[in-house]
Amino acid sequence: MKITYEQAEQVTRLASFALDPDESVHVLHPNQIVAFQGASSLREDSFMKLSGIYRKKRFVKTQIHGPVRFLLGLPEGYSLGTIEIQEDDDLLFDYRHVLFYTDGMTFHMHVQAVRNALMTRDLVKMRFQGPGTLGLLTAGPLYPVQLNPEQPLFVDMNCLVAYSKHVSLTPCVYGNTLASQHMNYQWEIKGSGTVLLQPCKPDSRLDEHMQNDSLLRRVLREVIPFGGIWIK
Repeated sequence: MKITYEQAEQVTRLASFALDPDESVHVLHPNQIVAFQGASSLREDSFMKLSGIYRKKRFVKTQIHGPVRFLLGLPEGYSLGTIEIQEDDDLLFDYRHVLFYTDGMTFHMHVQAVRNALMTRDLVKMRFQGPGTLGLLTAGPLYPVQLNPEQPLFVDMNCLVAYSKHVSLTPCVYGNTLASQHMNYQWEIKGSGTVLLQPCKPDSRLDEHMQNDSLLRRVLREVIPFGGIWIK
């Protein structure tokens, strides 16, 4: 699989995919597919499982088989980051960031501690196992940070995209009294390995899949033909 990026005014707006005959990609946000070049039968849409519907706020996912070329458009202010996932990788991801993954990968749910689930409003994280490629939609370029086992890392809760299941997470604030009273909650991360960050805090107004939308409106938009056009 080959991915190239097209920029306008030094900002990435499109990601171009070229798949060989034996390759396949699962796209979890089909509305971001802006162009498709290949046989119509090479695109297959299907309904997500209930857990995916809840976390992605989408009902339908798309699988695209090669040989084909297609373009994914990126919402304003967002970036596409790709990482290679190996069979023994232990990174836990916020499922809402996942834009696509290559066929053959598996994923499992990891239940968070009750305290962390209450802080993030998400009971589970997703662990992907490869080999394969994972595409992440983030607010700004994806940025890896190496942990220091001797010194904890403090990360804004809204900026943490993925972390190892072996690290410890503690919600906290830091600094003096004035700092702690005016900052967002932070994750105090202890352990070794790498965490993935988005450098900008997401703005829900930039893209509808980051917003809270009524269940009825989402059902009608996904189920009714051309519902995404007529139901805003």
